[in-house]
Amino acid sequence: MEVKNGWKKLKYEADVDPTFGDKIASLPGGEKIYACMQCGTCGGTCPISQYMDYTPQKIIAMIRAGFKKEVLTSFTNWLCCSCYSCTVECPKGVKITDIMYALKRCAIQNGIHQPRFAIPILAREFFNSVMKHGRTNESRLTLLLFLKTNPLRLLRQTGLGLKLWRQGRLSYRTESVKNIKQLRRLLKTVERKETVLKGAVQGPITVEAP
Repeated sequence: MEVKNGWKKLKYEADVDPTFGDKIASLPGGEKIYACMQCGTCGGTCPISQYMDYTPQKIIAMIRAGFKKEVLTSFTNWLCCSCYSCTVECPKGVKITDIMYALKRCAIQNGIHQPRFAIPILAREFFNSVMKHGRTNESRLTLLLFLKTNPLRLLRQTGLGLKLWRQGRLSYRTESVKNIKQLRRLLKTVERKETVLKGAVQGPITVEAP
């Protein structure tokens, strides 16, 4: 909910997507989203809930209420550390961690995330490397991450990088698997099956810079 002059701006029915909850519920892991009874167990067991803008149970409530923009631009989805504590402790068996993964994929596929936010950029570069080589190179991945998020921080790490390179601890050469074509077919098949995620975020969404 937006805040203007210290007051929360009320949402009108025209501003929400009433089908958003059903679309998320149709995705793998989202089947029990309507079983959530808002007990707060997930937020209580989450080790990093204090750093989230919305608690996990509030994210679920917002999904069901159709707050599509607020959910997909939230930092909560990206801060989830995939420890599965919420999923294990949920009395209704809601797969909250899987829902967070689904929301992240929705945001990445539609470009809906905060600019220069490291996690979606890291996920995209990692996937591109695996798609191209079948493997990833940590040094190259770290370099690309710094260039696309915080180039100044990269400059501060130059000295350390050169020392590691001289000692043979860094390599920018990425090896490829033998049957890369077969792996690409597998990844593209999975990607095609997940195109249903795009239906969950139909229509333009404007994301304000932080």
